[in-house]
Amino acid sequence: MKLIIAVIQDKDSNRLTDALSDHNYKTTKLSTTGGFLKEGNTTLMIGVEDHQVDDVLDVIRDNCSQRDQMVAPISPMGGNADSYIPKPVKVEVGGATVFVMPVESFFQF
Repeated sequence: MKLIIAVIQDKDSNRLTDALSDHNYKTTKLSTTGGFLKEGNTTLMIGVEDHQVDDVLDVIRDNCSQRDQMVAPISPMGGNADSYIPKPVKVEVGGATVFVMPVESFFQF
């Protein structure tokens, strides 16, 4: 058995959970916050048998798209903030960060 932990953008959350449900995979959904953009993420925990991992990864890949987003940079530390004019920069966001871990035992009460 494996535990798949997928960190995705909130924008992809409903589409992915619906697709996983359509494939009969149960998920636990957690609201999380990303460290880089300080924006809301969704973290899904999905328990599957070993032979189902590739199918789940395909569903995640098909439903979590990468996109460009304009972000205002953080003002420099220790500098004069009065003369700092933040110019938005384009960064790539979205997709998914996925961890697949072995499960030693599983209990459901």
